[in-house]
Amino acid sequence: MSRPNSSTGPPPVPWYSHPRFPLLKRHFGVTPPPVGQSPPLSVERESPRPRELRMFVNAVYYPNWSIYKQQPPSSLKLNQISHVYYSFAWLRADGTVYLSDEYADTQIEVDGVNGCLAAFRKLKQQHTHLKVILSVGGGGKGSDNFKEVAADMNKREMFAYTARELCIQHGLDGIDIDWEHPSATCGQNYLALLDTLRRYLPKPFLVTTALPCGEWALHPLPLATCMSYLDFLNLMAYDFSGPWSPLSGHHAQLYTPRTPCSDAAAASADAGISYVRSQGVPAHKIILGIPAYGRSFLGAEEAGEIYEGCGGDEGTIEYRELPERGATEHVDMALGAAYCKGGRGGWVSYDNVQTVKMKAAYVKEQGLGGVFYWTGTGDKSGDEGGPWWRLVLRGCIASGEGGGGGYWGRGWGCWEGGWGIGNGREKGNWRWKDRGRSRR
Repeated sequence: MSRPNSSTGPPPVPWYSHPRFPLLKRHFGVTPPPVGQSPPLSVERESPRPRELRMFVNAVYYPNWSIYKQQPPSSLKLNQISHVYYSFAWLRADGTVYLSDEYADTQIEVDGVNGCLAAFRKLKQQHTHLKVILSVGGGGKGSDNFKEVAADMNKREMFAYTARELCIQHGLDGIDIDWEHPSATCGQNYLALLDTLRRYLPKPFLVTTALPCGEWALHPLPLATCMSYLDFLNLMAYDFSGPWSPLSGHHAQLYTPRTPCSDAAAASADAGISYVRSQGVPAHKIILGIPAYGRSFLGAEEAGEIYEGCGGDEGTIEYRELPERGATEHVDMALGAAYCKGGRGGWVSYDNVQTVKMKAAYVKEQGLGGVFYWTGTGDKSGDEGGPWWRLVLRGCIASGEGGGGGYWGRGWGCWEGGWGIGNGREKGNWRWKDRGRSRR
């Protein structure tokens, strides 16, 4: 039976009357009609303009040695990541920036191309929101020449020129300076290095830096002036305690305890962020660092105890291996710190999904720029207990407006989807929406 011809069909059902769109209703200031009543003829806003959607960084560092652990660039869940910091390039005494492992960076067969840098370039074609930034420095040899280079104008010019050439050659989006660490006399030279680099890498290139969370490292630097050249300050809010500490302790706690048992125990992400903000660093440029690894203290049962050594790899155990078999996991909600004990690593301090959710909420409340992880490859793959145990996913979902999100520099996008509850487990159906284009 065909429908009779009519110039007027049934009235459409307004989207704002549908029970499945509470987020959009709140965002656009729409008040749904009471149950049983017809919707209004016109939508009246409670405010003159909708609230601006806030996007957050969800970044990871990718060390080039990960390729030797069967962790290629494609192993990262790039639909949940906004920025990748490719680590590390090093610098010579004359200021030349060079790739630290030519074989891993440009030659090894990976993801259908030669070299991890080419792999990321290819992946950017599939994930158009993604920014890949070359991180220069790192611990040990990687930072040995920074002090000498920063103090000499000609070497600074060489540093900036060669850094720019690498960006152009490999399709990179910017440079991250990971100088570990500027000394008390290096403040003005550090600033001069940033100034030179920004001249060679004007926007839309990104210029960022990674710095420790402690005031001991931040005090020598003119932070407010530095931020005029920097897009982000990646605050390494971890390694507060470790093999160098006389007592066991949380190595990445969000808050300082009321009665710290040592100087190391007084350090926290909140204390570091409060300090840099007091020095004039804009909140939206601060990226909170989260470790995807734990620090082991053998023979300890809790924080603040004398220990007998460290387990794992030089005292560290990747999050993908935590909690260890036979260990029990605990979360100190007052400090924002997780730990386990009873495994081969003894007492291990780390971040888990609960503390990452706390930190993501803190980022949102404080108006910070987002979070980053050292490293992306240390996270669980999704096979160890399911995808909801992944730190990067938890940080992404918890930090956005009603879901997850990230501020991507030149462009923007957001995570759309929703949570549901089924069979006692959290479920979600998320996809990245990028300027009207969507991909699953």
